[in-house]
Amino acid sequence: MLPLRDDIPSRRRPIVTRLIILANVVMFLWELRLGPYLSDALLVYGIVPVRYTVAEIAQLFSWPEQVLPFFSSMFLHGGWTHLIGNLWTLWVFGDNVEDRLGHWRFLWFYLAGGLAAGGLHVYTNATSTVPTIGASGAIAAVMGAYFRLFPHARVEMMIPPFFLGPYFVVPAVVFLGWWFILQFFNGTLSLLSKPEAAGGIAWWAHIGGFVFGALLCSVIKVKHFYRRHYEEEDIPW
Repeated sequence: MLPLRDDIPSRRRPIVTRLIILANVVMFLWELRLGPYLSDALLVYGIVPVRYTVAEIAQLFSWPEQVLPFFSSMFLHGGWTHLIGNLWTLWVFGDNVEDRLGHWRFLWFYLAGGLAAGGLHVYTNATSTVPTIGASGAIAAVMGAYFRLFPHARVEMMIPPFFLGPYFVVPAVVFLGWWFILQFFNGTLSLLSKPEAAGGIAWWAHIGGFVFGALLCSVIKVKHFYRRHYEEEDIPW
């Protein structure tokens, strides 16, 4: 499933969302310039679970070197499809969440969501030697926040590879809820297989980010703007 757009106009320009997108693009261009050194870079800047779970390996790194991948991995991607899919999803859902949280709180929320996602990935893939990269975990947190804050929104979506249609319009809770179920199903299956056989997708990072975003936006105060299509208005599905 790929979201195309939602029906909620934002009040302000999504400055932070745009800056995050720009940062990811710049870092991807940097990756392209690494050429044969890319694999080595991913081992340094990606999250490799055994660096944190195996004492003999963990002691080879200083604490800044151990912390850095949890941030740097959020801005690295494994290819154009990976990059575009993540950033488009962030563009669809990020502007409204930023509108509600405010620029600075959204930035901290995004980074915290990525950290939570990375932490759960390490916990559920403790023996993996595969470096994990991508903004998916942080973006999953944004999707979880959207799920909590905008249940009455509608999302236009398509199902690849049918890029020319048909397109479907569904409630946000249906789109995001089904997306979460798919992540949970695949994540559960991945626990029963070897990490290398899981397809290179950090399912539990997605799950952790989504749950983090939904729960956090259930307890923190958010801005309430009384306008069309916001949560406090009674909009029939």
